[in-house]
Amino acid sequence: MRLIRVVLPVLVVSVAACGTMGTDAGLDAGADASDSGLVDAGSFDAGSLDAGTDGGLTSAEAACVDGGWAHASLTIGGLERSLLWRGPPAQWTQGAIIVLHGGGGRASDFCSGGPLVQPQVAFTSQAIARGFAVFVLDSTDGLVTDAQGRPCGKRFDFSVLPRANLDLPFIDHVGQQFIPSVRPTGSAQQRFLTGLSTGGYMTIRAATALDAWVTAFAPVSAGDPYGTDTLCDPALSPRDSAVGILVDRETRLEITEDGACASDAGMPNESTWDTTHPAQRPGFRQFHHASDGIVDLSCMQKANAQLLAHGYPGAAPALVPPAAAKSPLLHLWLNVYNQPLLDAFDSYTP
Repeated sequence: MRLIRVVLPVLVVSVAACGTMGTDAGLDAGADASDSGLVDAGSFDAGSLDAGTDGGLTSAEAACVDGGWAHASLTIGGLERSLLWRGPPAQWTQGAIIVLHGGGGRASDFCSGGPLVQPQVAFTSQAIARGFAVFVLDSTDGLVTDAQGRPCGKRFDFSVLPRANLDLPFIDHVGQQFIPSVRPTGSAQQRFLTGLSTGGYMTIRAATALDAWVTAFAPVSAGDPYGTDTLCDPALSPRDSAVGILVDRETRLEITEDGACASDAGMPNESTWDTTHPAQRPGFRQFHHASDGIVDLSCMQKANAQLLAHGYPGAAPALVPPAAAKSPLLHLWLNVYNQPLLDAFDSYTP
């Protein structure tokens, strides 16, 4: 398998359910696709992300709180978990969005940071202005492991493995207990999910496993969590923050490869999909760049086919047309996703 030697950004995403999810299949990335303001994650000052403040927050979290966000710590399954959240000044007329960041990222990437994360910051700002409350969850760090027991760094636990999942209880608690506890009277009760990269994989995993209460969901730059393996061998990737690579279970190709998830032999290695068997399954819409250099287009297409086959109603993917060449920069959350994603979630609120 070919290895890609890049440092990837981490992004947070939220997922939602129900509605029409929009109809535009194509997107024009415009300046987003080659925006010179996009920088490598390595350009960040690690101290600004990791240094604690007197209140126990990182400086980035403190910047979010100074900007009007609330920080919450919860103990779920014996683990200390945290999130950042903010709602409109009065009722949440459009419901709530849960967002999951990408591998190596942090919840604060959706409310504070440099040029790399500005499309994500814009997304949450636009969501709040349109009447959504936004809840950005933070992953664990060093606790998620692969099938061989190797630590995978800072990422959500999207893989299907014969052990307890670390993040499904957290997401379920936020959706069913925390959000109702802070929701103003008279607010819309719809709860959506979205996420970027491995946060997008986790979005699909959570939206199907917790489909009794998820209204709709929108994975960004993501593939099929039930048909993907994480190999957290540090020799396979230079990233310390999110160790290893992802491979398709059928082809055994790294997901960066052209056609990595296109198999002619069916899907005998796909894990059994989680579901609560609700009467109405949540709807979905995927967001992807055709020249994504990290999650090949075939992997998004595989996820789409599997979601539809399992009864999840989906709109046509919102796909940015191909660029001259595949690039890791086209894996990022792009400004062009923001309006159609929020339009999709809007369609589920009367």
